[in-house]
Amino acid sequence: MTQTNRRITLARRPVGDVSADCFATDEVEIPTPGPGEALAEVGWLSIDPTIRGWMAMDTYLPAIEIGAEIRSGGLATVIESNNDDLPVGATVFGMTGWQQYTIMDSSNQVVPDGIDPTAALSVFGVTGMTAYFGLLEVGRPVEGETVLVSGAAGATGSVVGQIAKIKGCRVVGIAGSDEKCAWLIDELGFDAAINYKTEDVAAAIRTACPDGVDVFFDNVGGDILEAAIANIALRGRIVLCGAIAQYNDEVPRPGPANLSLLISMRGRMEGFIILDFLDRADQAIGDLATWVMNGDIKFAVDVVDGLDNAPTALDRLFTGANTGKVMVKL
Repeated sequence: MTQTNRRITLARRPVGDVSADCFATDEVEIPTPGPGEALAEVGWLSIDPTIRGWMAMDTYLPAIEIGAEIRSGGLATVIESNNDDLPVGATVFGMTGWQQYTIMDSSNQVVPDGIDPTAALSVFGVTGMTAYFGLLEVGRPVEGETVLVSGAAGATGSVVGQIAKIKGCRVVGIAGSDEKCAWLIDELGFDAAINYKTEDVAAAIRTACPDGVDVFFDNVGGDILEAAIANIALRGRIVLCGAIAQYNDEVPRPGPANLSLLISMRGRMEGFIILDFLDRADQAIGDLATWVMNGDIKFAVDVVDGLDNAPTALDRLFTGANTGKVMVKL
């Protein structure tokens, strides 16, 4: 074990794109576990768009303090424990932060033996649960309906589309390259895919969804959300999961200009946070595990090596360089 805890911290709040000077590194004393706590060595970091929000402002969690380690989920291995539920050697999921060592307690989840870390952080982690509850509880698709997914080649969107197929829906994905669109159709079983960088998205949705969009699972926001609203079906549902296209905007952009269409189409638009569903995590993980074992769900991961490269990994989300779940292996 090293003698200090290396961290990547927040140096300044981002305005516009996240740049290198938003981050700093330091080395502090390794924390000491108190009663009921365990010291764990961080092995993997989950890289998610919400980190950008936490860096900038109060959201559903308080903003990261200047000088504090970047907040992030991750996996860590227990190396010293004062908690029988967190034995030495156990792999634990929690808010590890961008650092080498962290303190865990009973609020953290032990990962069952035999689960690959990449699966634990993606399809069986917050990503998979977000897709599961966002689609099934908020979107509520019905067999035969059309489900449209933005950010469809990302960690959450790719799982959303596959769950929709399991439920008997027709699925159309929106992604940012021909290669990603081909992956959605050829590997994941989507019925159609739209390259938002080369196509007129509103027109392409109209072609791919001639009867309208019954459920739109939105990870992107911005112009793509407006294009989906323009094609919403009667009593269509819009699931607001993320708005990654807007997170780096220096000035908030105007909302969709066609929101009034939801009135005449009797549509519903609803946001959600996965924290609201964590008490039902076992339900989601059980179903997801069955679907993965049956080959009904495939998942991709985008692994970046090294703690010092965590800022680069975060940038991959905003440039669209990733396919599937971005994570850092320390």
